[in-house]
Amino acid sequence: MKMNWGTFLLGAAAGAAGALAVNEGLSKTTYVSAEKALKSVKDAFKKEGTIDGSWIQMRPEKLQKTGMEKMIYKGGITRTTSEGSEQFEFIADSQTGTIMDVYKIK
Repeated sequence: MKMNWGTFLLGAAAGAAGALAVNEGLSKTTYVSAEKALKSVKDAFKKEGTIDGSWIQMRPEKLQKTGMEKMIYKGGITRTTSEGSEQFEFIADSQTGTIMDVYKIK
């Protein structure tokens, strides 16, 4: 039986292209939506009182800290307590929506 080198090379090229496409798809990072991350933060704040307002950046941004690089969402929450209005800013992990840091604005 005679081997057709053209067919063999075409098959090898198609296999390599397929493997590259699968690898590309697996290496892409998936993000939760900004709305889902904001909902997670709001749910945590609602346990302590009413929320008057909130915001979040719709696109994740890179955070570099102590040799770590992460994609995060930044946002804010305003609430009223018996002592008056309070404002907070937060950082949420863009892959999970988990709150990474919250700080009160003075």
